[in-house]
This record gives sequence, C-alpha cells and structure tokens, in this order.
Amino acid sequence: METVTREGVDIVFAIDVSKSMEAEDVAPNRLEKSKQLVTQIINNLASDRIGIIAYAGSAFPQLPITTDYASAKMFLQAMNTDMVSSQGTAIKEAIELSSTYFNEEDATSKVLFIISDGEDHEGDIGNVAKEAAEKGIRIFTIGVGSIKGGPIPIKRNGVIQSYKKDQNGETVITKLNENTLKEIADDADGEYIQGNVTNSVLEKVTESLQKLDKTEFEAKQFADYQSQFQWFLGLAILLLLLDVFLFERKTRWIKRLNLFNEHKN
Repeated sequence: METVTREGVDIVFAIDVSKSMEAEDVAPNRLEKSKQLVTQIINNLASDRIGIIAYAGSAFPQLPITTDYASAKMFLQAMNTDMVSSQGTAIKEAIELSSTYFNEEDATSKVLFIISDGEDHEGDIGNVAKEAAEKGIRIFTIGVGSIKGGPIPIKRNGVIQSYKKDQNGETVITKLNENTLKEIADDADGEYIQGNVTNSVLEKVTESLQKLDKTEFEAKQFADYQSQFQWFLGLAILLLLLDVFLFERKTRWIKRLNLFNEHKN
C-alpha cells in the first residue's frame, strides 16, 4: 500500500450556453469554440479538481468538483444551447452558484473561469464578483466572439434555415461584450483573456494557475500490485510440452498394439 498526496487548485468552468453562443463569427461557433478551449485547459491540468456550470437565463450545476477529467470532458461535449429554456446570460447567477462548489473551510486556491460572449447580462454583477473575491474566489473571464459580431443562425438538421430576427424583422447581430467581462475579472482579482486564439488562451491560463498556491487536498491509499503472471505462464508452457511428448509416446504405444489391425502381414 502506498500513500498518495495531491496538490492543486479547485477550478470551476462556467460556460455560457445562451443562443447567442451559436453565432459563427468564430469557427465553428462560439459554444463549440468554448468547449474546445475548456477541453484543452483540462488536458493541461495535472492534479487540480474541476467542476462545470452551464448557464443562460439561469445557471445550473453540470458537474460537481471532481478529479475525473474523462467524465468532465464527456459532460462538456454534451452541452448545447437547448439545455436551458430561459434565455439571457445570467453571469451573476453563475458566480453565485460557483461559490457553492467550493468548500469555504478548505485552504485550496479557488478559481472560476467564465467563458462567454458577455452579452445580455444581468445587472449588479460587480457586487457579486466582489463578494466572490472576498470568499477567496478569483474569477478569470474568457471572451469568445468578435467585436464586429455576427448573426444567430436558426438550423434544422444542422442546416441553416434563416437567422434570428428582432421585432422589426431585422437580423439580430450579437457582439462580444468585452467591457462586462473585463469588469468582472477586475472586481474579482482575476484577468480577462481574449478567447479566439487557443494557444494564447492556454499560455495565459497556465501562467495564471502556476502563480496560485497549490494546497494538498487529497490523500488516499491504493494497492500497488506487482505482476506475477510469469509463474503461471511458465507452468502452462511446461504442461503444454509434457502434453506434446506424452501424446507422441502414447500414440506409438497404441500403434504397436495394432488394436485396429492397421498392420497387415
């Protein structure tokens, strides 16, 4: 038996799944780009614990804090814009929900990554971000989309049928709202990261996480098994050889008896 200790930080990813995340001003679209970014970040982690929140008009837990990265990526890939019926971008609610993921008594560094286009947000986000910072939660925001923006496609069976329109029949253009995301990051002692270039995001995220204090948060024992199959394999080969030689000798002895009158005079 060996004792294993793990050091790391607690990380929660809050991912915007509102309809504006279907805009294709970044390839393949904002939501798929967000999922790709989070997947790459997870691939670069070592022993940190992670959790996932999905939010649009409301926020709900997708995956509690875990070290099971494979499950996290599975839940991540299943996320889509139909998960939440109410539309909007409830960043405030996502921040409040993230605070329930972390154990306040635990000294582990706490990080919240908000991945969003920052549009259609609720008011009074600054105070919520400051309250999170007081609880030791640092918020990093990752903006996905372009300043120029793009229309929101309406698809059927993966084929674009039309684009979302407003009450006047004009095509809705959704734009990346960097100012909101920057304000949230500033209020929570974090940083805003432009999310359109994957390598740049990974470098900044890795650099930011390395600066954080890592705390031992898990210690458990597991059985370290030593393979002994070679003894059984050797015995099997020995029995196989004995079987071959004995079978040949037995066959010769039977032939000598000539039980079936095989040898004719």
